[in-house]
Amino acid sequence: MAYPPAPLTDLSLVMQRHNKTGAGSENALELTFASYNIHKAIGLDRRRDPERIIAVLRELDADVIALQESDRRFGERVATLPRVLLDDTPWRVAPVARRRRSIGWHGNAMLVRRGITIKEAERIALPGLEPRGAVRVDLHKDGHDFRAVGTHLDLSGMRRRAQIKTILAHCAGRTPEQPSVIMGDFNQWSQRRGAIRSFGENWRVLRTEPSYPSRRPIARLDRIVASTQWECTEWATHHSAMAVQASDHLPIYARMLLPKI
Repeated sequence: MAYPPAPLTDLSLVMQRHNKTGAGSENALELTFASYNIHKAIGLDRRRDPERIIAVLRELDADVIALQESDRRFGERVATLPRVLLDDTPWRVAPVARRRRSIGWHGNAMLVRRGITIKEAERIALPGLEPRGAVRVDLHKDGHDFRAVGTHLDLSGMRRRAQIKTILAHCAGRTPEQPSVIMGDFNQWSQRRGAIRSFGENWRVLRTEPSYPSRRPIARLDRIVASTQWECTEWATHHSAMAVQASDHLPIYARMLLPKI
């Protein structure tokens, strides 16, 4: 099914976001990061509709997008966003999948805008009783190396803390000073307590608006956490008529500046 363009109000928000730049931004790398739990492409109408999810991704127009629940959970873990549809978008799928018909690892996938170099992509196994994982993608653009991590954390606070520590230890074991953004469905209500405390002074937890449930969001389950090298100029929950229907979560985004090296 083909979808009409987003309403003018939604497109206006996208244009405002991309025109919002601070003084001296021409000397910095400017990128938009987003995280979206697509609920296996099943919307509030209980229909699996990957084209609707892609329509929301086009509204977001982010440079790096972490997806959760991107593959079916059982069997061959078939991707709920077929590669043939993604081939006709501005993004490439980072090579993190283990199975031929998947695009992610435990449902975690990363989309990267064409023109950004994917230097390395790796799966991160997380501790816990339920299968959970994260994906790390090291990227390069305009002389800058940077990192994006996407994850879907456990429902248990104790296991969430262990999983965040595992992600941080993994990144520290590679290039610890690399500018990084960690994003995903954290299953964490509190902004400062619980597992969020596992992030130290070198990280900034952005206070995005509630994103769950999409029809009337009250919980900040979806998070973006940035290392201190980044200047965050804007962050919010993307709320459009299409996004409300496409999944039980709304996507979140953050616009970042990385100083010129």
